[in-house]
Amino acid sequence: MDRLKQIEAFVSAATRGSLSAAARVEGVTPAIIGRRLDALETRLGVKLLLRTTRKLTITFEGQAFLEDCQKTLNDLANAEAAVSLGSVRASGQLRVSAPSGFGRLHVAPLVSEFMLGNPEVRVNLNLSDRLVDLVNENIDCAVRIGELTDSSLISVRLGEMRRMVVASPAYLVAHGVPREPADLATHECLSLGQQRGWVFRHPDSGQVDTIKVNGAFECNDGAVLHDWALAGRGLAWRSLWEVGQDLKEGRLTSVLDAWQAPPMGIYAVFPQRRHLPLRVRLFIDLLKETYSRPSYWELR
Repeated sequence: MDRLKQIEAFVSAATRGSLSAAARVEGVTPAIIGRRLDALETRLGVKLLLRTTRKLTITFEGQAFLEDCQKTLNDLANAEAAVSLGSVRASGQLRVSAPSGFGRLHVAPLVSEFMLGNPEVRVNLNLSDRLVDLVNENIDCAVRIGELTDSSLISVRLGEMRRMVVASPAYLVAHGVPREPADLATHECLSLGQQRGWVFRHPDSGQVDTIKVNGAFECNDGAVLHDWALAGRGLAWRSLWEVGQDLKEGRLTSVLDAWQAPPMGIYAVFPQRRHLPLRVRLFIDLLKETYSRPSYWELR
């Protein structure tokens, strides 16, 4: 038990940045958190945190140890929740964050499904394209796409997402079908503002390159580019989650499929907590079960 308390104190202090913040969460004094950290570092024979009167700085060894500890505590919380599944029903408020476009199409419908199966849970869904601060904004779980940079958060891979070049059949009839990325130089390419490079992977060598594209129109809203592609105004580089239904029903056609960029991960991320609430774990399970099915994306 003492070892577990030491590890919990270390994770809490490292992720919150101070002994006092960790102490408030644990309901003890900062001095007790400090003694637990001292005992842990003495037992391990390594310095995990550099402490001054103003701040905590995690060491290289501490960072590596933190990642392992977070996983261990999360696994323990999940094991305890699994034992209780037969007798405990999910309840309380679930606060979820997701990117705006993806959230409208692929998170909000699952929130509705989740609430039907868990009527005692209230859900607050925050759709925003900014990087939400989960701890300070009291978010239980966020859905994120692409590379994760915040090592203080726990992540669960839910599935993967591909990006592809698409155009309307009418555009391709009028302007031809590009056979390799170099052909894009002669096409009207619809791009996000200040993001004029599209990523491709060579079908033989596997080398990944970013190709500069040209076009008369660019916009920082991907939904507008999607609409323009549907209207036959040019080629667009879009995610499968956005254009899957259009591809299925023939409104758009994908090109350069052999050159598609490596898929990006879809993740659920959440702050390290001593016990992951059952409502959070069940919602993450629903996301993972849904997004990991290839057939789900084929229908959208």
